[in-house]
Amino acid sequence: MKPSSRNRRPYSLRLRLSSAALFVVSLAAALSTLLAAMTPTAAVAAPAREMGPRQRPAVAAEDGGQARVIVKYRASSALMQASAANRSTGARVRPQHATALGQRLGYALQDGRVLGERTQALRGQGLASAALAARLRQQADVEWAVVDERRTISALPNDPYYGPNQTSITPAAGQWYLRTPDSTFVSAINAPAAWDITPGSPSVVVAVLDTGVRLDHPDLAGKLLPGYDFVADSTSAGDGGGRDSDATDPGDYTATNECGRGTSASSSSWHGTQTAGLVGAATDNNVGMASVGRNVMVLPVRVLGKCGGSDSDIIAAMYWAAGLTSTPVANPNPAKVISMSLGKSGSCPASYQEVFTALAAAGVTVVVAAGNDEGLAVSAPANCPGALAVAGLRHLGSKVGFSSIGPEVAISAPAGNCVNTSGACLYPILTTINKGTTTPTTNGYSDSFDYSVGTSFSTPIVAGAVGLMLSVDPTLTPTAIRTALQKTARPFVTTGSGTEVVACRAPTAIAQDECYCTTSTCGAGMLDVGAAVAAVRPATVSPPTALITASTSTPTAGQAVVFSGTGSTANGGRGIAGYQWSITDGAGLASFSGTTTGSTATLVTSAAGSVTVTLLVTDSGGATASSTSTITVQASSTTPTTPSGNSGGGGSGGGGAMSWLWVTLLGVAAAALRRVQPGNQRSG
Repeated sequence: MKPSSRNRRPYSLRLRLSSAALFVVSLAAALSTLLAAMTPTAAVAAPAREMGPRQRPAVAAEDGGQARVIVKYRASSALMQASAANRSTGARVRPQHATALGQRLGYALQDGRVLGERTQALRGQGLASAALAARLRQQADVEWAVVDERRTISALPNDPYYGPNQTSITPAAGQWYLRTPDSTFVSAINAPAAWDITPGSPSVVVAVLDTGVRLDHPDLAGKLLPGYDFVADSTSAGDGGGRDSDATDPGDYTATNECGRGTSASSSSWHGTQTAGLVGAATDNNVGMASVGRNVMVLPVRVLGKCGGSDSDIIAAMYWAAGLTSTPVANPNPAKVISMSLGKSGSCPASYQEVFTALAAAGVTVVVAAGNDEGLAVSAPANCPGALAVAGLRHLGSKVGFSSIGPEVAISAPAGNCVNTSGACLYPILTTINKGTTTPTTNGYSDSFDYSVGTSFSTPIVAGAVGLMLSVDPTLTPTAIRTALQKTARPFVTTGSGTEVVACRAPTAIAQDECYCTTSTCGAGMLDVGAAVAAVRPATVSPPTALITASTSTPTAGQAVVFSGTGSTANGGRGIAGYQWSITDGAGLASFSGTTTGSTATLVTSAAGSVTVTLLVTDSGGATASSTSTITVQASSTTPTTPSGNSGGGGSGGGGAMSWLWVTLLGVAAAALRRVQPGNQRSG
């Protein structure tokens, strides 16, 4: 099974035999999800799910609203000294100080398990665990306080196609390339270990320069930023026009001889949709597949149309994606990672060398496919200095037959392989796709019959890994990223694929099929994204940033104000784990309605004056930050105003003048009193 090769065509190998079965499966899954959403849970049984990794049941973070922390007291603290006084009576010293701490903090706390001479668990109601831990850390008696968290087996996603033993789709191995390496899937990239550290940050942007993308694919919903179409030639564009702001892939099918005399007809590849899905398909959404980058965002940039794409379009798109040019329009979401699964044999042109130099100086990592030339030299632009070139591996760790090799390769990653020469492909790279042979029809996933293999797919796998690395440390330079990837790469295998497989040799004009990689032919080793993310995670992480927005800053008394903390951010790959709202000034003029531990809070005002609201946020590592917001409540025509003291007006006795309202009310009251006491009216 040999990949086809055309100028600037994507590096992929795909076979289309039948899509009817997958269409039925996808339709059934969609209907099942829709029914589950529309029908009360108690009224229907849970829909059947594809087999996946066995996972623990979901656990509520706060155990039904109960805060859980572990606290250690200072040996010299007043609380521990008071406990030590009991030693003279022979009583056992037990660090159980829930009552004393609860009185200080104004919360009902209960003693939990004693964990050491000065350590105990605490339970509380009315605030989040992270917020309670943060309050406790501010106490002079406390040495440290952390959330009493629940641990699970792993941060595995619930996407049904991720796991092994698939029965309703192919390949049966599912997304083998993401999982923890084992004796069968030696080249798997160890993504779960990386996900245990970070699920990826939405602030990290990975640009995918390819054929565009199907914006309507359900597993890319919410993951695509506004991109651009750089295909200038209207004939090859296939969408009726030249450059524009629509990065949609219209299909790149071709007729016989359309790409030159002797070229055969081809179906649409939907190549950009496939590579985008590997970088950042929506993950842990119980739909379809998982992606390497999980929460990172994808910037689709269309540079390939019918018969490929021109260097001028590709280079212009590289500058634009990185935010280094505003031609034809400014890019509001510059990328720190660019993934390019394209190329052609030959040396690195000066035009590409210049753009790689500029992007490196701007801190942009460019990941490029080495090529699919059956063991021949690395293609351009992957062979340009500054490019992070990626070669392809079989599931057993050896070089896949079609992958190009050479000293320019930085690292290798799974590229998919079939083993067999006909029939169903056994170990392809499952990813997002459209099923239309020419124009778009049904969105779905590549499978064993409509399969995806090639360095086109090892490349976005590495790009997604770089996205995770930048999620924990946004300051990483391209050089630091390359170094970390190479230092943490797992060694290449030297056995396991049969006696006829030999070590890869330096590329010549003679093709090389499957071979055992060396560091001079396939880069530093096999990608281990878990180890790479762990290597670049900072030893210390900056605290989070609390940000408050209010629905209005000048409400009228009686009006509700909605405060939001959703703009708060965490660093180092962490997330915001807890919110705590409080009124720190003007408590007599307003009160909260509903929860004060969510990302938003509703304040109901009651009288005129200034009210200050404080938000305390806690990240998943226990670090805290706070912010305040002050609103000015305006008096309403129906809201009584609190009487003031002496105003300096008229009246005697130094008591201040009575307002006309009070005089009127007293008069009405006196008249009413006379009506109910007729005897008094007759006397005198």
